[in-house]
This record gives sequence, C-alpha cells and structure tokens, in this order.
Amino acid sequence: MSLLDLRSADDTTYDVVSLGEVMLRLDPGEGRIRTARTFNAWEGGGEYNVARGLARVFGQRVAIVTSLVDNEVGRLVESLMLAGGVDVSHTHWVADDGCGRTARNGLNFTERGFGLRKAKGVSDRGHTAIAQLAPGDVDFDHLFGEVGVRWFHTGGIYAALSEQAAATALAAVQAAKRHRVVVSYDLNYRPSLWKAIGGQARAQEVNRELARFVDVMLGNEEDFSAGLGFEVEGVGENLNTLPVDAFTAMIEKVADEFDNFKVITTTLRSVTSASLNDWSALGWSRADGVLQAADRRDIEIMDRVGGGDSFASGVIYGLMNGESLQTSLEYGAAHGALAMTTPGDTSMASLDDVLHVARGGSARVER
Repeated sequence: MSLLDLRSADDTTYDVVSLGEVMLRLDPGEGRIRTARTFNAWEGGGEYNVARGLARVFGQRVAIVTSLVDNEVGRLVESLMLAGGVDVSHTHWVADDGCGRTARNGLNFTERGFGLRKAKGVSDRGHTAIAQLAPGDVDFDHLFGEVGVRWFHTGGIYAALSEQAAATALAAVQAAKRHRVVVSYDLNYRPSLWKAIGGQARAQEVNRELARFVDVMLGNEEDFSAGLGFEVEGVGENLNTLPVDAFTAMIEKVADEFDNFKVITTTLRSVTSASLNDWSALGWSRADGVLQAADRRDIEIMDRVGGGDSFASGVIYGLMNGESLQTSLEYGAAHGALAMTTPGDTSMASLDDVLHVARGGSARVER
C-alpha cells in the first residue's frame, strides 16, 4: 500500500515541479578557487538538483519554477537545464539592466576538497532574480490545478534567499495543498545564507511555518537541529560511528510535533576525510516506524556536493512509484552515493546504476 495519496499521472502534466534557485557553478576541478585559472561550468541548486535527478536519472516528467536575468549567463543556465531534461517553460525572466543593479544571476564557486582539505563553497547570489520572485509572479493555482502536478518540491535554501522567497515558498506550498499535490521539503540548512537575516532563530521560524504544509520532510542531522530546532545528542563532525539510536529518538520527536508529516528521512554521514565517508540514511512513517538503509562504510568521494539532493530524488522516485519506505530509502542512499563519485552538483548515474547499487551490487568492472 502506498504511503502517499498521489494524483493520477493521467490527469496531470508533470510528475514533479520544483521551486528554487539555479546557479552557475564554477568548479576549479582538482585545484582551489584561490589559485584557479580555469573553471568548469555546471548548473546547480539544491531544489533544482532534485528535479534534474528525477528527470534525467529516473525518467519522470519534471519542471522547474525559477527566475533568471535575461542575459548571456541566464541563457547559459537555461541551456544547461535543458540538457538536464527539465522543463524550463515556467522560468520567470527578468530584464537585464546592463550591470546587475536590480537583479542578477547567481554564481557558486565550489572546490571539491580532498583528504584533510574539506570541500568549500563561495556563493555570489545576493539580489538574484529568484530571490525577488514574488507570490504574484507565478500562478500556482493554475500550475497545480489546471496544468496538473503530482508532487511539489522546495526547500530551505530557496526559503533563505530573502523574505520575498520565504513568502513565495509559503504561497506555493499552500496552493499545492489546495490541489492535492504531495509536498516535499529539504531543510538544507546553510549557516551562510541565514547569518545576516536572523541566523538559526529565523531559519527555524521560517522552516516551522512551511513545515505545516509538508508531507515528506528531508534533511540531515544539522538540518533538523539548526534548521528545525530538534537537538540530536552525540552528533559531531568527526564521528567514528553513526548514532542511529540518537537519530531515531530525534525523528520520533519530530513526528510527534508535526503530525502532518507522512514520511521523514535523514541522511547519516560520518566524515573520516573529505574523500572518505561513511554513508547511510534513516526513514520514518507511522506504519513502518524507523528504518535504515544499507550502512556503507569508507565510500570514496570525488565531489560531495549534491549527495543529499540525489538522496532526495531517489527517495521521491521510490515513494511516487508506490515502493515501500525501505526500498525508497535504498534508492535514495544508492543514488546519493553514486552522485558523489562524479564532479558537479548533479548526478551522472543511470537508473540501472542506482538499482545495481541499491541491491548490493559491487564495483567490479563491467565489460
């Protein structure tokens, strides 16, 4: 029996619509931002990465609601999104004023880290077009109702961009609920985004308001503590073991307070070095209680950015297609692990890759 009451695919245009910022990621490869002379360009953004994974890896009908300045950088981001298989027809285009005084496209410089050197991101996303997107700029009732959507996804990165973004996210989730659209939300707490606008206290205020309209809540240990206000005992940066009991207790507290949540998931990561992590996940539903995905120790990381987003897309794919919570968790954990073996924010995995790893397959060469 499905954990969620989804609208029929036959009565909808999209399986999933995501709301969030899409930035141009500039990647120095194996080097560092401060010494780079060349960069690889990728598209990326927390909410978008989930959408792209669902489109390109899992074959779902997916659209993005975002906003870009209509200039060469904006059109480059559009081209990258189109290559990712995402419908961009709901992009809100803003006129270019010539130098970005009124609106800009976001940039994200990210170096991957290696060994003892941690990954590092430097965002340049103040006053971007998407941060200024107002609730009235998108007819969410038309999109969710007449166009037809089965699942809506957004998250705490988008909601942190501005007061306007938080208001637009709230309007979107409220409209989604009016039209029986399942809502997922990835807390994705980023201290750098909140520190100038109220810090943890404001993050928790915004996330708690939005959480009342959420069916599937996703995150990690920092997201649930700093971003939603639920402490997890014994969690630190350099754990040698994953504190499953502590996370289980935290999830149960979350479920007690937010009785609208139908599914809660959290990734579990223990960091030995930037290139060697333990990786697992927990999931909860009222019918199943707390379940754990395969506990993968000492997995090698090429680029950790986007691992959590790929976890989210795998979980969503499983739940959308009527899989059990356990199977959905395994899809998510496998996809997240695979996404971290390639560069860029977004996944380069195939569905066959995900299913192979989720079923316990090895990395033995295939010829």
